[in-house]
Amino acid sequence: MSATTSAATTCGSAPVRRWQGLRWSAIGLVAASWVSAACFGLYIVVFYLGAIPAGRMEQWNDNLPGLYEKTNVLSQGAMTAHLATGAIVLMLGPIQLIAYVRSRWPALHRWMGRVYVIASGAAGVGGLAFIFTKGTIGGEPMNAGFGLYGVLMLMASLQAWRYARAGRFDVHRAWAIRLFALTIGSWLYRMDYGFWLIAMHRIGHDEGFTGPFDVVMSFFFYLPNLAVAEVYLRTQQMHKNHVVRGLALVALNLATLVVAVGTYYFVRFYWGPGIVNTIAGRLS
Repeated sequence: MSATTSAATTCGSAPVRRWQGLRWSAIGLVAASWVSAACFGLYIVVFYLGAIPAGRMEQWNDNLPGLYEKTNVLSQGAMTAHLATGAIVLMLGPIQLIAYVRSRWPALHRWMGRVYVIASGAAGVGGLAFIFTKGTIGGEPMNAGFGLYGVLMLMASLQAWRYARAGRFDVHRAWAIRLFALTIGSWLYRMDYGFWLIAMHRIGHDEGFTGPFDVVMSFFFYLPNLAVAEVYLRTQQMHKNHVVRGLALVALNLATLVVAVGTYYFVRFYWGPGIVNTIAGRLS
């Protein structure tokens, strides 16, 4: 092999390595998110949904004051639907993004996709119905932030379904990634609050969720997710832009680290004890 050919081969492999690095970073973030979201989904099933047959729905207010109101049947129905479908999308979302599943079991991917999209849309509608029938604890800013979240969830669900039906799978995949970025928002909302309250000693937060930090969080728990999704989608088409790919690698790896650390502490001090204590209380 000549020196020129060797150099060309070496230079040509660099973009491939960078692309593989970005791909594996994205896979790492999805994997970490799935493990964490699955833990949170299990917590929802045990703590919130498990309280319904046990007749202890008042415990919903232990973490989110005002979530349960016995006399408001419509809002409770809406929130129950939101929680149930939310648990489904947290479990199924990452599986739908796995290329091996899509190629090896396309029929499974399609049927799980239908369930995922319907559940995502239902979660958005349930959240919007709760806002309209009861309103959030944080008042108008939180109503606006959470309302926009529900609208975006519904829109992304419809678009993912629409383009899949039309056979435009490249556009469908883009909307599916956006939908995934949105569906993990409820999980990230808890994690963001946990980090902030511990690190910043509740600065900007009050019990009525009307503080400066609370207002920011009404939008922050899902808009940055969409930004990360858009960066990932666009860098796929910018394989020659080394700076953009480098920044994307840093962002994805940093996000994975934050998710992994946050999951450890939440499982150890919050979701884990909540699941164990709730089950123990049911059995006693």
